[in-house]
Amino acid sequence: MFRKRLKHAHRYQEIINAFLKNGFGYFIYRLGLSESKAGSKLQPDENLNLRSIGERLHTILQSLGPTFIKLGQIASTRRDFVPDEIVRELEKLQDQVTPFPFDRVRKIVEAELGDSLENIFLEFNETPLATASIGQVHTARLPSQEVVAIKVQRPDILPTVETDLEILDDLARLMEARISWARRYQIRKMIDEFAKSLRAELDYNSEGRNGERIAKQFIDDQGFKVPRIHWEFSTKRVLTMDFIQGIKINHYKQLDDEGYDRRQIAERLANSMLHQILIDGFYHGDPHPGNIIILPGNVVALMDFGMVGRLEEETKYQFASLVINLKRGSTNGLIKTLSDMGLLTDEIDMAPLRGDIDELRNKYYDIPLSQISLGGAVNDLFTVANRHQVQIPPEFTMLGKALLTMEAIVEGLDPNFSIMKAAEPFGERLFKERYNPKNIAKNAWNQFIESAEAIAELPKDIREVTGIIKKGKLRLDINIPELQVFLHKLDQISNRLSFSIILLAFSIIMVGLIIGSAIGGETLILWKIPVIEIGFVVATLMFLLMLYTIFRSGKM
Repeated sequence: MFRKRLKHAHRYQEIINAFLKNGFGYFIYRLGLSESKAGSKLQPDENLNLRSIGERLHTILQSLGPTFIKLGQIASTRRDFVPDEIVRELEKLQDQVTPFPFDRVRKIVEAELGDSLENIFLEFNETPLATASIGQVHTARLPSQEVVAIKVQRPDILPTVETDLEILDDLARLMEARISWARRYQIRKMIDEFAKSLRAELDYNSEGRNGERIAKQFIDDQGFKVPRIHWEFSTKRVLTMDFIQGIKINHYKQLDDEGYDRRQIAERLANSMLHQILIDGFYHGDPHPGNIIILPGNVVALMDFGMVGRLEEETKYQFASLVINLKRGSTNGLIKTLSDMGLLTDEIDMAPLRGDIDELRNKYYDIPLSQISLGGAVNDLFTVANRHQVQIPPEFTMLGKALLTMEAIVEGLDPNFSIMKAAEPFGERLFKERYNPKNIAKNAWNQFIESAEAIAELPKDIREVTGIIKKGKLRLDINIPELQVFLHKLDQISNRLSFSIILLAFSIIMVGLIIGSAIGGETLILWKIPVIEIGFVVATLMFLLMLYTIFRSGKM
């Protein structure tokens, strides 16, 4: 850890200065990175203005560059533990960066594709079409006359990101060691997940494959489009795709002026996202307006698949179950689903959790679907989870963010369109498929095969264990904290009992000597020593020591 700090000392100082400058001196002090609280506007016991904290965090993350901007954007999806006031400020984080020079673009593209720009492309526009913290986009023309968009990764972005990720891991370790809520929410695990996501986003091959996978979901749907990837002109740092030109989905006036049907667009966007989430379990994780273009014929085109979400079959069912039980007003159903997901630990106090879920149930029970916000309902569930320290899985938090983003766009297109109503048939289809006799039989057969394989391996496992036992190498490691405390107390009791027995034995010997000398009246060499007096002193000291030990323990 120390070597990391020494290696990245300059970057560490930049991060510390950014926090100190914006009034987070106490936070830096708590982490042990500063010896004083100087410059701190935040004290631990103040009634803090969360919006002000959010604004200052926004300033810090924006100033620290790509990694921290992405971290803030991901944090804005974690409504299960980030307060709404801070989330709203983090959602404003944008990749406000200047483009890098064209000579660097040329050098990267030529190095990645193995030839000069003039030999690879008929034309290459030197002015970037768009810029971001990780890369920028240029238009070009292929030898086939096709116009393409080329995403070029920013030079030296990878070592910068890796440095920041190492520092974030170190900071997360410090937070878990010194701050209780950081341990409770397993901050280091979150940073690890963020690191995996960001590294995947830096691999343009991965982004291209994500786009192709979503395109296959709508291969027969003429109302939906994903740009085709030109793999012969693509690498990990250069991604070439069809150039799609249209109207941004939130340019509502332009859509109206050119005669587009906003309701049909809203329906197509909502249905496409719900299909990705609830049917295929693989969806666009960042469907903000900059990534959605409308083409003639009300065609919805999705772009930029660096961030995607994945839901396993069981997770899809659990999500649908949460929403359906919320709509039905079933507190028991909601709690059972949370329990099935393994989120209700022994530390959670169930009585207040049930009370808050009852209150949430009353909010949505018997309300028309057209009046319910799906994103809002999910957000409310996350708020209750946060209040009771229920850790919502990361895949659900990204899902909640995607739904809220999509719902805001749909509401702008058509305020009367209900996402919840649109989601109902998808939820019903999901449950029907789950309880279809064919699928039940298939699942049962898969479980039978797994059990049969386990049984087939059992004799081999038994032979291995038997061999270990015969060699005397079997070791049991049982660690029960309460047992250690009990054994310590038992050891104390046995020591005190032994001490008392020794004291009793010594006392009996002394009494025997006194009685013997009184009855016999004989003089031995022993009696020339004041044994009785010495014994009395020793017995008295031992007795006082035992009393002191008992009183010190606080138990009589």
